[in-house]
Formats: sequence, C-alpha cells, structure tokens
Amino acid sequence: MLSDVNKFRIFTGNANPALAREIAAYLGTTVGDAVINRFNNGEVQVMINESVRGKDVFIVQPTCGPVVNDNVMELLIMADAFKRASAKHITAVIPYYGYARQDRKARGREPITAKLMADLLETAGITRVVTIDLHAAQIQGFFNIPFDHMPGGPTLAEYIKSKNLDNRVVVSPDLGGVSRARNFAEMLQCPLAIIDKRRPEPGVAEVMNLIGDVSGKNAIIVDDMVDTAGSLTEAARALKKMGAKEIYACCTHPILTDPALERIANSDITELVVTNTIPLPPEKQHEKIKVLTIAPILAETVLRIYNDWSVSQLFDTHK
Repeated sequence: MLSDVNKFRIFTGNANPALAREIAAYLGTTVGDAVINRFNNGEVQVMINESVRGKDVFIVQPTCGPVVNDNVMELLIMADAFKRASAKHITAVIPYYGYARQDRKARGREPITAKLMADLLETAGITRVVTIDLHAAQIQGFFNIPFDHMPGGPTLAEYIKSKNLDNRVVVSPDLGGVSRARNFAEMLQCPLAIIDKRRPEPGVAEVMNLIGDVSGKNAIIVDDMVDTAGSLTEAARALKKMGAKEIYACCTHPILTDPALERIANSDITELVVTNTIPLPPEKQHEKIKVLTIAPILAETVLRIYNDWSVSQLFDTHK
C-alpha cells in the first residue's frame, strides 16, 4: 500500500490514540514512538524517540475535549518538534477541528477563532491539514496550505442503508445545514425536509416551522456535531409531533457535553449514529448511541497524500 514505509510515519497525541492506531493498522504500519507528557506545572512536554529526518509525518490529533486547549497545544508542539527534526512534510490529521464555531464576527468585538487556529497551525510548521466535516466549509479559505476536507456522510449513510428503513426522509435541523442534508438525502435517494428554528440565546433552539413532509416517515436528522443535544432533541420532539414514525440522528462529531446523554436518553430519538472523530469514554456511551469508525476514509486519504495520488477521486467515490 505504501511505496516506501521507511519514509512514512504516523504519530499521535493524547486526544484520540485509538483512532491513530486504527489508521496505522489499516495502512500496515504502527504508530511512531513519541511521548507526550506534562511538566509539573502543566506545560506540554514532547519527546520524539525516533528519527523523522526527510520523512512524511502525519499527526493524528483532533482538537476536542475534555481539555481542548491541551490537545491544541500538543498538536502545535508536536509539529514544532517535527519541524526542528527536519521532517520533509508535516500533515495534521485533525478529525474534529476545534474552535470552528466562531468562523465570523456575528456581532461586534467577537474573535474569529477558526482563523486564529489556522494561523497557529501554519506557524507551528504544519504543511497540510486533513479534517472531517468542518462546521463551515469556508474555513478552508483561512489556510494558505493544502487542505483536505473529507466527508463523514458516506460512513453514516452506509449504516443507515443497512437498516433497510422504508419511507425515509432526511431532515436538516436548521437552514445552515441544508447543503449537508441534501448530499445525505442524495446518498439515501430520499426526500429532504428542513427545520426552521431560531436561537433566542446560545445553546437554546426553538423550532418555528417545518419545510417538507415527515408524516408517517422514518426521519433521519443530519448534522455535523452534537454538543448539549438541545437542538437535536428539540428537533426530534417537533418531528414526532408532526407525525414522524421513527427518528434517527446522524452526527459526525459526538461532543456530548452535559446534559446531552440525559436529553438523548429521554428523547424521541430511536438511535444516534456518530463516528469516532472524538473518542467516547465509557461515561458517555449509551445504548441509543452507535459509534462508527472513520479510520478507513482517513487512512485512504493519508495513503493518497503520501503517494501523490488524487484525493478528490476518493471524495467522489464516497459521494
């Protein structure tokens, strides 16, 4: 699979080492020898215990919780270490790109953290970025280096197909997610419905209208992430009132901060399908939550980047 395994290495921080091991195993290799610890005062300590001179290095590190800033700093400091160790290329594989929700100034005196993250990654020495389902696709424009934005939808759609649900309808939970939901509906070859909601305050959503028909149908809500699950469960409640038969939800990134689990457990959602871009510890696992691995699509992307093959062909294959 790899043209020269001696010129290729995968490393990981502490954010999602299990995913890094899956990607490495898929490619027939192992995770590189590195130790990421903390000094007594909490600063990140990175030690790379093998030569990376002249090699293509891939760092698998989502910038997710439970301690987001620690994972960000691990990624930046690892990149700096590889840069100073004369790595040929440094690709950051960031399955979940943190700080993406502030991608513009919605009101005065707000930061644009998605752009700040891009600047930090480039300054640290990263030469390419791979990610899955950005919160907003235009964040790619914040980068001056190659950026591969891979879809999580095909993995989720294949699972939904395997359930053989009849009379399906894909539902976008808001107007901003219509493009994502439309692509998902095309994969499942079913109609699309759109929820019109408003946010009176951050983290609170109110359903105003529904565009489309869900009566007597199996509804599949599609979103990029689920955080507190307030919007998701409110959407499910509204769909049930409008006559939906069963309600499934597909979200790439399971952030699941409190009280998400309680809300999902008590909701009208039959099953929440997510991927392992963010690891789910035992306390965040639930019988209603199904976790799918995103390792194959990331491994194929890494393979194509290393071999100078077209990444877009992989993207087209999974549409």
